[in-house]
Amino acid sequence: MGWSKAVFSLFVASTLALGIPATGAAQDNSGEGPRCAVSSGRTVETATPEQEGFDSARLAGVLGFAASRNRLDVQIFRRGCLVGRGPANDRNDGIPWNIWSATKAITSLVAGIASDDGKLDLDAPIGTYLPSGFGDAAHRSITARNLLTQTSGLKTSATMEMLTSFGASDPGLGAEAMAVPMVTAPGSTFAYSGRAIDLLSAVVEAAVGEPFQQFAQRELFDPLGIRRSDYYWARDRTGHTYGFANLLIPPSDFAKIGLLLAGDGRWGDRQVISAEYLHQALSPTGTNHCYGYLFWVGPGCAELPLFLPADSYTISGFNLQNVFVVPDLDLVVMWTGNGGTLWDEELPWEFFRRLYSAFDPPLPDPGPYIDTTNPLDNLQGISNDFDFAMLAGALGFGPDAYPGCSMVDCLGQPMVAPFTDAPPGCFLAICLGDDPRTPGIR
Repeated sequence: MGWSKAVFSLFVASTLALGIPATGAAQDNSGEGPRCAVSSGRTVETATPEQEGFDSARLAGVLGFAASRNRLDVQIFRRGCLVGRGPANDRNDGIPWNIWSATKAITSLVAGIASDDGKLDLDAPIGTYLPSGFGDAAHRSITARNLLTQTSGLKTSATMEMLTSFGASDPGLGAEAMAVPMVTAPGSTFAYSGRAIDLLSAVVEAAVGEPFQQFAQRELFDPLGIRRSDYYWARDRTGHTYGFANLLIPPSDFAKIGLLLAGDGRWGDRQVISAEYLHQALSPTGTNHCYGYLFWVGPGCAELPLFLPADSYTISGFNLQNVFVVPDLDLVVMWTGNGGTLWDEELPWEFFRRLYSAFDPPLPDPGPYIDTTNPLDNLQGISNDFDFAMLAGALGFGPDAYPGCSMVDCLGQPMVAPFTDAPPGCFLAICLGDDPRTPGIR
């Protein structure tokens, strides 16, 4: 969000081209329509908009509006049934797209499964799982729950943390994180960090005793029918998965994550992740009433319009890669795209305003979006975004570098060359092409 998003949006746009009411119940009067079962196959159950309480013509207008605002893929589900698709979905449903920080929520789910399995204690110091002597005592005292709630205490610098992930050029994410200075006591202060979530993926990997993506594929993706060939999830030069971003996944698979959440973690006859963990993950924390375990929760938080019901939450990524879940309306909305608005809050507001009008009968109109942000708020964060000591540390220089980890060698681990992790056709934000090694749904 903010200044760094605006700048990077211009870069992505230049390199990619694909042809205030009170919060509460929304008083849906549409009655009970059919409920659809989830599927681990390539197709999903559908229903007509009228069956699920929408007006077809008005819903088509909502989808057209989203497409006009750079939403490249849109899927709307009611009671688990797909009732609406964007006009470009036939082209884009199977194309892997970088969901950026929405990756954090997927990392949270993998951590939750490890916790459910008894392999990861959320309140144990992460040093319990890391090699002896790796990091100092302060860093080793951080817990997985601290990482999940963005209260690790690590210094943050959004732009600098992101730069070295381009081309997967980081030498060793875990070591880099363990060298980031601690500026607050763990658990005391919310500070949105990318490096902390990279550290979380490393901790989960150590706790489960196998590569992070291998565990994620078997325990999360396989039950949902998300195949290993569908997506690309970037890893650093020593093979460790980025936890904070850089999962390039087809929209149809991304939507399945929303359906899993809407079903309280159950997929068919399998409880993939416990409802207990999801309840914690989707509840606000003491340090940020808008944040759970790497999810944004509650109306007025992140891109969630203020007029949505109180139980709403979202998976949120740069340039508006979202899954919105509105349990009160039994509604899941997934969209991906490239910006489409000057303010992240404006487009979702106007989309859901139109979606409310597409119900039959319509839900109350919240009125047009009114920008109340202060432009100076973004300017004040610029200096924090450009902490060059953190960038130098990731490259192996200066006081923020981990001893023995540089662009040449990182703690003696086998290391690949920079920019070689991605399969053919995958670059930065998208995977395209006919090469059989290029991920995607075909």
